[in-house]
Amino acid sequence: MVDGIVRTAPALQLALGLIPKEPRRSPEEKRGVVYTKPWVVDLILDLAGYIPDRDLAGTFAVEPAAGDGAFLVAMARRLVTSCHRWQRPLSAITNSLLAYELDEESAERARIAVASALRSLGVPSSAAESLASGWVCTGDYLMASPCLPAADFVIGNPPYIRLENMDAFQAASYRKVYQTMRGRADIYIAFYEAALRQLKPNGVCAFICADRWMFNQYGAELRRLVTEGYAVDSVIEMHRTDAFADDVSAYPAITVIRNGQQGPVMVARLSQQAALAGEHITTDVFQRLQDDGKTAPADVGIQATWVKHWFTGPDPWPLVEPARLALLKELEERFDPLESPQTGTKVGIGVATGADDIFITTDPALVEPSRLLPLAMAADTTSGRLLWSKHYLVNPWSPSGLVDLDQYPQLAAYLGRHRERLLQRHVGRKNPHAWYRTIDRVNYSLLHRPKLYIPDIKDQLNPALDTGETYPHHNLYYIHSDAWDLEVLGGLLMSAIGQFFVECYGVRMRGGYLRFQAQYLRRIRVPRPQDISPAQRAALIHAFRQRDRELATQVALEVYRIPRGSTELVVR
Repeated sequence: MVDGIVRTAPALQLALGLIPKEPRRSPEEKRGVVYTKPWVVDLILDLAGYIPDRDLAGTFAVEPAAGDGAFLVAMARRLVTSCHRWQRPLSAITNSLLAYELDEESAERARIAVASALRSLGVPSSAAESLASGWVCTGDYLMASPCLPAADFVIGNPPYIRLENMDAFQAASYRKVYQTMRGRADIYIAFYEAALRQLKPNGVCAFICADRWMFNQYGAELRRLVTEGYAVDSVIEMHRTDAFADDVSAYPAITVIRNGQQGPVMVARLSQQAALAGEHITTDVFQRLQDDGKTAPADVGIQATWVKHWFTGPDPWPLVEPARLALLKELEERFDPLESPQTGTKVGIGVATGADDIFITTDPALVEPSRLLPLAMAADTTSGRLLWSKHYLVNPWSPSGLVDLDQYPQLAAYLGRHRERLLQRHVGRKNPHAWYRTIDRVNYSLLHRPKLYIPDIKDQLNPALDTGETYPHHNLYYIHSDAWDLEVLGGLLMSAIGQFFVECYGVRMRGGYLRFQAQYLRRIRVPRPQDISPAQRAALIHAFRQRDRELATQVALEVYRIPRGSTELVVR
């Protein structure tokens, strides 16, 4: 196994049963020559506290996926240097370091590299070979980890392999042991869980790894494990930094997680300028950040800040620029979520049919008039105002459930012509007796309520007001409230601050579009309606009606009490 985001040496492919479909790796990665650059290794070791000034002989460190030894060699050097500084005999470090490697050829190369590094430090050849042989173990860390001693450090670069590309039996074995591996998880999720559970009190896990788990659905249980039982010390995004010897098809970040109580988190973003500045400059900058809590100088290509309160439970960790993240957390602490039982505000999504070409029509005479429900489509909101296009939902629902088709002969005849097609849907196969149902039930309590519609895919948050005349289609999200004047709320949402929340949590699609899904809309924080002055309410209503985003943003900045110096973090 080679040190890198994806380890794909031929022997490892054979051992794990990898299937070469959906290629995600460059030719260099496939040949197994992806290495973490030395300055990145040293930075991670420094951030973890694995430094020669500490008596490392009295600690136990694990490298769970050693590859050819990029991390292991650096750790071995620091361990021996610490021995000299603390006047420890070499015999004291025999059991201070343990590295796992699945591929025997790679493991042997790691042993040779470690022995060579030790000899360069003056360690006799026999002792160097003995230490290297004892430190490097050929085996599967994930299966061995539950039986290993507790560790002070688990440091490295876990492999990045989709479980569906592995042998099914092996993948199932990992899922059985590691409960955080949900959905389409990558194997690195298991490495995180194994490492965290192995830590002693105050022990540290420091990995460089793809950062998708921090906000994707498959990382939710790992985020819950981290936030409920451990402490995030540092998160350093390195998308724009050449962290590896070759181009790697991943988005790496360094995470330092400690088995202890959560405190402030150092969040940083490195540019290529930071790499060019040299390892010592980068390490010195982070050391100063840790010592005095100040921000990084901009001229070294490092953006950094401290976040006082980290996220909780399975909440995603947005990887926006550090200053924006700090503002996001400040707003989340000062204001309440948009969806709130206190204000009776609810975020939802419109009706999914499973067969739009059957259930949606523009023919008002297709079936009985009582079986036609005015349906709002995303295109109806393009102007920012609801301009109903006279689409209807062919509605098989009553307030009490599915209607009796015998009572509606036109509906029965129309749907009957499509019976076979409707039965082929998943919902039809699951409920053959209810073959004519839509996927979602019509919520009759929503029918005549005023509500804001928000189309799913747009470049900007674009709320439109429905006064209770239509029902939303599945590509529209809706917001209704007992306490808000919806035009005031619409003004806040269409401002740059409403956009700011979604941009922080959402991921832009190709073309620069955002998904305005319920999970992101619920992340928006809003003031209490009574805390908005009459003048501000009037201005927000005017801005909403005139689609004046600039005015809406100006008022929202006042309402949210955004400091003048932070305005540029919101308005982009």
